[in-house]
Amino acid sequence: MQQDTIFDKIIRKEIPADIVYEDDVVMAIKDINPQGPIHVLVLPKNKVTGFDRIEEMGAVEAGKYIIAISKVAEKLNLKDGYRIVFNVGKHGQQTVPYIHAHIIGGRQMGWPPG
Repeated sequence: MQQDTIFDKIIRKEIPADIVYEDDVVMAIKDINPQGPIHVLVLPKNKVTGFDRIEEMGAVEAGKYIIAISKVAEKLNLKDGYRIVFNVGKHGQQTVPYIHAHIIGGRQMGWPPG
């Protein structure tokens, strides 16, 4: 059995969050430690523990998730561009075992990112 995370509790609305978008597939919330002027986390409502486990969603659900991330980015009006980041595992700095996309924008991004 998967352990409850802060994101499980946010999805169930047991913990308050600054929700910027929600539909039947995802909830998007402002990051509490933003790395840019705009930093939003996009959480699927059907949990998997990380991007490395996305196949557990199934192709249709994973596709809906990716499309929803695009919809959130469009809603954020990031016309000059943005970055989408999935952190995976210890070396990727994944701190919560729940897949989530970071949409970061509102400034010029640097490269390399890490």
